[in-house]
Amino acid sequence: VQLQASGGGLVQAGGSLRLSCTASGRTLSPYGMGWFRQAPGKEREFVAAVDWSGGRTSYLDSVKGRFTISRDDPKNTQYLQMNSLKPEDTAIYYCAADSFPWRQATPRLRDFASWGQGTLVTVSS
Repeated sequence: VQLQASGGGLVQAGGSLRLSCTASGRTLSPYGMGWFRQAPGKEREFVAAVDWSGGRTSYLDSVKGRFTISRDDPKNTQYLQMNSLKPEDTAIYYCAADSFPWRQATPRLRDFASWGQGTLVTVSS
């Protein structure tokens, strides 16, 4: 599957952005999906994941209550709605598809086999 992420940009602290990730070559269903991010000089870290059904989600503690992951399988797209953005959210955001179908939302980077190219989110203070 090929993943194309979009929606990044420059926003002031407290603002919002919605990232999208559209798949081609294969349907998203029934695979779990996730978002990861990598800030300059840091390792890639888990942000959010949704299971194959869309019914269960998992979040990095620091984004709980501010970010929402969702999926629209008929559109073969997943989303990350980011509200109340903070400067520390600045990073390149990557979407990813789970390696195996029917799995619960997983925060483990090694569970994801397909990755998008990344979209840059910059939050100014």
